[in-house]
Formats: sequence, structure tokens, C-alpha cells
Amino acid sequence: MQTEAAASFSDVSSSHPYSEHIIKLADLGIIKGFPDGTYKPEAGVTRGQVAIMLANILKLDTKNVQDPGFKDVPKAKDSFGAIAALKEANIIKGYSDHTFKPNEKISREHFALMLSSALNLQPKNDEALPFKDVAKYANEIKALYDYGITTGTTASSFSPAKFVTRGQAATFLARALELPNDSDGAFNLTIMHSNDTHGQIEMAPKRATAVKEVRAENPDALLLDAGDANTGTLYYNEFKGQADVAFMNYMQYDAMTFGNHEFDGGSSPEGHKALVDFIKAAKFPFVSANVDFSGDKQFTGLFSDLISSEPENGKIYNGIVKEVNGEKVGIFGLTTAETADLSSPGSIEFENYIEEAEKAVKAFEGMGVDKIIALTHIGFDDNPAVDNDILLAQNVEGIDVIVGGHSHTRLKEPYVIDKNAQGQAKETTLIVQAANASSHLGTLDVAFDEKGVIVSHQGELLELGKYTDDQQALQLLAPYKEQVEKLGNTQINASTTAALVNPRISDEGNTEQLSVRKNETALGNLITDGMVTKAQDYTDKKVIMAVQNGGGIRAAIDEGPITVSEVITVLPFANTLALMDLTGAELKEAFEISVGTYPKENGGFLHVSKGIKVKFDSSKPAGERIVSITYTNDQGEAVEIDDQATYTIATNAFTAKGGDGYDVFAKVYEEGRVTDLGLSDWENFKEHLESIKTIKPTIEGRIVDVAK
Repeated sequence: MQTEAAASFSDVSSSHPYSEHIIKLADLGIIKGFPDGTYKPEAGVTRGQVAIMLANILKLDTKNVQDPGFKDVPKAKDSFGAIAALKEANIIKGYSDHTFKPNEKISREHFALMLSSALNLQPKNDEALPFKDVAKYANEIKALYDYGITTGTTASSFSPAKFVTRGQAATFLARALELPNDSDGAFNLTIMHSNDTHGQIEMAPKRATAVKEVRAENPDALLLDAGDANTGTLYYNEFKGQADVAFMNYMQYDAMTFGNHEFDGGSSPEGHKALVDFIKAAKFPFVSANVDFSGDKQFTGLFSDLISSEPENGKIYNGIVKEVNGEKVGIFGLTTAETADLSSPGSIEFENYIEEAEKAVKAFEGMGVDKIIALTHIGFDDNPAVDNDILLAQNVEGIDVIVGGHSHTRLKEPYVIDKNAQGQAKETTLIVQAANASSHLGTLDVAFDEKGVIVSHQGELLELGKYTDDQQALQLLAPYKEQVEKLGNTQINASTTAALVNPRISDEGNTEQLSVRKNETALGNLITDGMVTKAQDYTDKKVIMAVQNGGGIRAAIDEGPITVSEVITVLPFANTLALMDLTGAELKEAFEISVGTYPKENGGFLHVSKGIKVKFDSSKPAGERIVSITYTNDQGEAVEIDDQATYTIATNAFTAKGGDGYDVFAKVYEEGRVTDLGLSDWENFKEHLESIKTIKPTIEGRIVDVAK
């Protein structure tokens, strides 16, 4: 039956293909016609008109709004209130020139973006989108396709640049309204997360700015840290975590778990005093379900093997319950069992992460908590023989979100474990991680239904280098920075008889010029020698060599006494030492990549440790250049690499994960044949230089082009 509202549209007859949807939206007051009594279903719908429709669907307050800041949307504009309300709800952003272009017709891809954002829709599965003409906003278009809101213009095309008509807009919106209302009683949770900041205190003022901006839009957002705040810079060496915790307090963190590096002080005469002081100074609680602190008396009174609804700051719990907008959210922590080998935990013990996670989830559920976060430092896809986040998500039911660390993984968007698709359980687990060295702040928005099941999510990493410094945080930084700069000028217990140069090619056409990115250097030799020496301390296997990418060596060291800051400047990326098990064939494949562009520079050019001889023939085609690779065995004999044998080598974690295009290393990493020892590269280098004391730079013919 046609209603009075729809009947007033003189150009929408009952036989019109969009009449049913136009009638429905008109009855609901979502759309309106023009003063002449028409709806103009074939006319292109404008961005401003779409904003009004979406604001009506979402029942947003379009009166009490702030100016959205778009220079082409004056307050007198009929769509001003709707655009402002959508901007406040973080559904629209506008263009980079601070315009919204409300009078422009909207394309199908931009309509999909606005509609999926307004309804917070995510794709239902990982199946490929059938439309072959979609380049941008594929995730948003896939969500609309999965929910039947769009079927495309043909079976294989979406026509993203084509304009949407007012009739088509009504159809899209009407279909959206017909979706099952999963959002009834929905609870929206925003999580900010950091991990593996490793003492990068000078990035803290930028992180503070990002945190404040997120809280300005979501005042109840949680702020969590997944461990390894300590170790990696002079800030930790000098202040033993007190600078880190001062900034975490300033940013008002809600909880933190422990990384392996939090336990680095266990072998010192003071034991874990620095960690205890770090915990006591914190204005937030710590969560740790699989770490048993009872064997260390310094933690007496700090550790409770319970889940607390009223946690105290500066105390450790298996888990805590936070109340957010009247809803209970459970948070528990896990730390990798590899800490026993990677750090110095002393009498502190690490329990089975799967078993302890199951206990924590069961305890939360017994308390009526059905929204559960695991705050972990076990690595995203790290050593599967020990522990990692993917295995945790696959094996423990009831975890909604895993906020991870340890593997320094840059997850640009949440990694989804859909157990329902695997036939295990009707639930989804999201995994997030924000790289390392305070380069990013992770954000995650999650919507739960009344049963605590995730119905939608959206996450991203905020690149902190693009943020300005928070002024109060800069003031907090000043005294720490002044002291660290003094320390950086301190001489280490080593000097060099000649400059340790770091040559680069200044003229692109001058291929004869030496470069750290294509030639052996004394500096590269020293770095790799230190790597192989340190790595051997952490395994019973023979570490036959260490390799260091030339692109990771960033500065020279002047002749004479060597300072701390010089060492850090050489290796500034907060990289860590890793062990890798690979075959001789895989090793040769890697060295083909290393010399593949010679005599041109290659950031992935591999420097090698003492006792290694790499011979290559630059006259041969790339991929066929390696003549031989030999290493020195325990008897001092040069032994050629066997394609079928397995060898253990040391490198930095960046290279071990496939950095610089080393797909062969990426495969080894994915197969669980890499162990990140978590040891700071510049500190290893410093230790090696001090073991020599007087450095005499030498080139030893470790890497030789036989064509010359």
C-alpha cells in the first residue's frame, strides 16, 4: 500500500524500479523530496544529501554540533548539521584541502566508503571480491557485497567512479536497514596500544599527542602496553626504566604486561631491583598470568596470583577487570617462555601460556566478563615450538582481542582468526601489534553485541613521526635528554687507530667507487664479528657466520677514542640479534641476492664475519654469480657450504624476517626457523669493541669478486 508521504513524489510511480525503497525511506523520514513535489530518482545524489540521509539513519544530533572545519560547508548550508555530526562521529574526514565538496555528485566507491563507515561494517570472510575494477576501498565495498547491499553493476564490475543516483542511494540505504540489527545493545570499545618501545623516550612526546587526539574523540579508550619498554637506548642504561614509566604515567596507561627485556637486570648484583622500582613507580597495574614471581623475594607484596576488579597501581595481577561505559572488560597478560633463554629472569619462572590463558578466560567468565583482552609478549608468528599469538588465538576460546608484542610486527590492520570459519567455535579473535621503537601507536575500535561477540571492528597504526610533540611531554623530556646527551659523549673503553669509514657512492655512475652497500668494510667486519661472538653464547649449535645488511650501517667512527653516541649512530634502528637455521642452498640463494645488483649499491648487501669467504663472479648474470662460500670449522679448516646441510647463522631481526627483499629468509622465518634473541645490536657492538680495546681497521678479503 502506497503511503501519503511517498505518494507526494510526482515522479515516483508504483511501477518505478526504486519505488519500494523510496517509499520506505520517506515513511521513516530519512529522505525528502524537492519543493516542487518531485524526488528526482534519476538525478545524481550529492555528498551533502548522502550526509543528511546517513545522519537521519543513525539518528545523530545535528543541532548541537561543532564546526567540522570544512571551508566549503558554511553554517547556512542545509547539510551543515549532518556533515558536522558525521565528522564528530569519525565517520567522514573530508579532503586534504579541508573541503567536503557537499555539492558534488558522489561516486559509488565514495558512497560505499561512507555507508560502510556509518554502519561500521566489515567483510564477513576473506573470499576475493568478484569485482575486477576495484582498486580503492576494496574492504568497504567487500563489506557491502557480503551483506547484500550491493551486487555490482555486473557480475565482475562495481563501476567505482560512476555516480550514484538518488534512487540507487535509496535502494542501498533501504537494504542496509534490512540487515539484522547486530548493533542493538552493542558495546563499542576503543583500544590504543604500544609495544617494544625499547627506551625510545624521545618519541614519547609524539606518542602523547596521538594519545590525546584519540582520547578527544573516545574519552574512555583504553591504553595498553605489551612489554619491552626497557632496554635499547641510553635512556634505559642511565635511568633503568624510570624515564619510561614517567611518560607512561603522563599518558595514563591502563595496564602493561612484561616483555623479556623487563628481566634483563636479573644477573646483576642488584637483581631485579630496577624492575621492582619500575613497577612501584607506575600509576597503573601490570598483568601477567604465566609468570611466577614467588621465587624472588623482591616481588613480595607486589604480586597477586588473582584476577582483580579493583587493581592497585604499581601491583601485578594475573588479570584485571576494567569497567568501561558500564561494561566489564577483562585484561590478562602473558610473557614468552623464551625469556628464560633470552634474558636473565633468575628465580622467576614461566608457565605454559595456553594453560594459563585458559584459566584466565575461565575466571573472567565466572565473573560474568565476556569481553576479554590478552595483553601478550609472545610474538605474532614467533617460534611456534614455544609460543605465539596465532597459536594462542587458535587454541584458546573466549579471547576477543590479543594486543601483542615481542616480534616487532607491523600489523597495519587487525589480523583476524575466524574460528567459526574453521569450524571450531562461533567467535572471532583479533590480533594487533604496533611495530617497535615507538614508531607507531596502534588503535582498534571493536563493537560487541549483547552476548560479548564481536560484530564489527576497525584498526590502524598511527605513524608517530608525523605528529607534533606534546609541549608538556617535551618539558618532561628535557632533564632526561640533557643527561643522556652528556652520557652519549662519554668514551667507551675502546679506540681506533684509523677512522672506521662508511663509504657510499656519491656519483651514481661511478660504479668503481667503494660502498658499504657493495663492498667489504672494516666496520662491517667488526659488527659481524661481534654478532657471531654474542650469538654463540646463546646456543649449543655451531654458529658458522653472522651477516649484516649494509643498509643498516648508517655512520662512520672517527679515529681515536670511540664514544657511546658514535656506536649508536652506526646502528640506530634498535635492531635485535637473531639466530637462523637454514640450508646451504638457502644460504647461497641469499648471497645471490646480496651481490645481485653489483657493482650497483644494494642496501641488502651482506657483510660477513671472520672465517667466511664469499667468492662471486660479477661477469655472470644475476642469480648465477656465487662461485663458492666457505666457513672455518672448529679445526681451523676452510669448509665449503653444502647445499643439503643445515647451518646456524646470526643476523639482525630485520634481515631474518625478509627485509631488503630476502624472500628466502622470510620463508625461513615463517617456518619457525628463526629465534630473535632480543639483544640490542648497538650494545653488542659496543661490547665487542671494548673486548678488542685498540681497533686496527682491516679488510681481509672476506667477499671477493673473482671477475676482477
